[in-house]
Amino acid sequence: MKILIADSGFTKTDWRIVDEAGDISQARTAGINPYYQTEAEMLKEIQSLHSQVPDRIDQIYYYGTGCSSATNRDKIAGLLARYYPHAEIDVNHDLLAAARSLCGDQPGIACILGTGTNSCLYDGTKITANVPSLGWAIADEGGGTYLGKMLVTDYYRKDMPEHLRKIFKERFELTKDGFLTKIYQEPMPGRFLASFAKFISEHLSERYMHNLVYTAFKTFIARNVAKYEGYQEVPVHFTGSVAYYFGDLLRKVAAEEGIYVKHITEHPIAGLTLFHQ
Repeated sequence: MKILIADSGFTKTDWRIVDEAGDISQARTAGINPYYQTEAEMLKEIQSLHSQVPDRIDQIYYYGTGCSSATNRDKIAGLLARYYPHAEIDVNHDLLAAARSLCGDQPGIACILGTGTNSCLYDGTKITANVPSLGWAIADEGGGTYLGKMLVTDYYRKDMPEHLRKIFKERFELTKDGFLTKIYQEPMPGRFLASFAKFISEHLSERYMHNLVYTAFKTFIARNVAKYEGYQEVPVHFTGSVAYYFGDLLRKVAAEEGIYVKHITEHPIAGLTLFHQ
């Protein structure tokens, strides 16, 4: 039996293939999100996958952002079935992927802190509570899109220190009209905003950048983690690029709130592969 496992976020999708001997191979495509992409755009990524994994697949475990609704889960399953018609296909939300990858069979709080954010309380088998994420346009505190919004707003309103504004201007050459076009007229504005997280990371030693990330993490914990009953009594885990690359600061903020952070991973796919093996 050959198993295909997917973890699909806003920016990219990691795929793992486990064959009959237990050997693991991998593939990668761009992110898939049924809330923001057309069927044709999503199908293009599945075509890209099939060019990398043309073999017969028996089971597919797909976890993806935007898959909290039955309608979107059915849509993804249907697209996968076009290229893998013999597979049994199980589509779930990326939040369950985070919980299974980080917590395994133990209780805890699992958090996604990447391009977007989410969190849940997990009892070792299932998700028992979830603070609604609401997406980048409304919330996503602490994630890449949120950091990008804070950074660019400070740049245009001149709340960013002048020497950093100069570096930012030379680096991105981004006019206000050009920025607004990318946000309101071009596809995937959240992905565009999250791209500024790298710039923040490169200048994290600057007090301004440190405080920006510190405040974002404080907000994420207050508006998400602290909403769960007993949040200071169970391990809290994080997965995602923002959590991973700003991990030291994240642990510091959590400790100040009496929170024990256990695992921080860049991607949940490794833990998911072990779970399904």
